[in-house]
Amino acid sequence: MPEFLDLQNIGVVIGVGVLVLLCIAIFTKPIRFVFRLLLNTLFGFLMLFLINYAGAFLGIHLGLNWFNAAIVGIFGLPGVGFLLLLQWLLLI
Repeated sequence: MPEFLDLQNIGVVIGVGVLVLLCIAIFTKPIRFVFRLLLNTLFGFLMLFLINYAGAFLGIHLGLNWFNAAIVGIFGLPGVGFLLLLQWLLLI
């Protein structure tokens, strides 16, 4: 039997393989979370742009910035309602 097929070498190869798979599993979830958060924030920018465009006829205006986009991107339609309520409370 060749020397590189020792039981110890096979154990090391299996151990390293398990560690590599574990590292891949651990590091892909945060990357997916960050990518989804970025995608939702970009969706929030689009929603704020559409709200400002349509709201021009109704007198509704929300600032187009990263904070508002993140709120709309994370919370969706309730986030829009929250921002509108916050604007209404601060202007009165």
